[in-house]
Amino acid sequence: MKSLSKAVMSAVAAAVLLLCFVSVSCSVPLACENLLWPLGQPDLHGLEGRRAMIAGSLSHLPLMEPLRRRDSATAEFSSNSGESGISFRRSSRSGDNCHYASYNVTLKGNSFTFKNDNVTTTFVHTSCHDCILLKFDVESEQRQHFYLFSKRRQLEEMEIEEFRAQAQCLNLPPPVVMDPTKDLCPEQHSTNPAAQTENKAETKND
Repeated sequence: MKSLSKAVMSAVAAAVLLLCFVSVSCSVPLACENLLWPLGQPDLHGLEGRRAMIAGSLSHLPLMEPLRRRDSATAEFSSNSGESGISFRRSSRSGDNCHYASYNVTLKGNSFTFKNDNVTTTFVHTSCHDCILLKFDVESEQRQHFYLFSKRRQLEEMEIEEFRAQAQCLNLPPPVVMDPTKDLCPEQHSTNPAAQTENKAETKND
């Protein structure tokens, strides 16, 4: 009887273990699907404003080191015409040097394109209330850039952990988290063509 009892217990344990493995294997894709839920077309009023980069990751590993050396970066949206026309401004600071870029883009659902349509930018869901999460797909070099921006300089750890999990779901390296004590570039609102063209190093990095 004891041997039969042991055999039954072993069978039950094996069944439970198998059920756990099946449960985990089924839940991981579902979790990533939920984490990478794309937004619908963003509300322009909620989108407007300047936000600092909180963290970022890139699929092209050689570009991770320049990202780590960056002091700060910003993204800013403002409406310019109609319900879908917006201005998209970016800045990046390394030491005392600031680089700016400005683009007029048109929202198409949850995305827009720029740089001669070589870059498609998608808004991804985030639970952070004052954040925007952007996924840049660079078609010409087949790489992804994934950046989290917020109106706060520092987020709660659970908000950072969500971004880390999202980057992992995209098979990206562990994100670089920006130093919130570093200065941002001064705001620059200009339609000067010089302000609309990033320098070569910046273009390669973003």
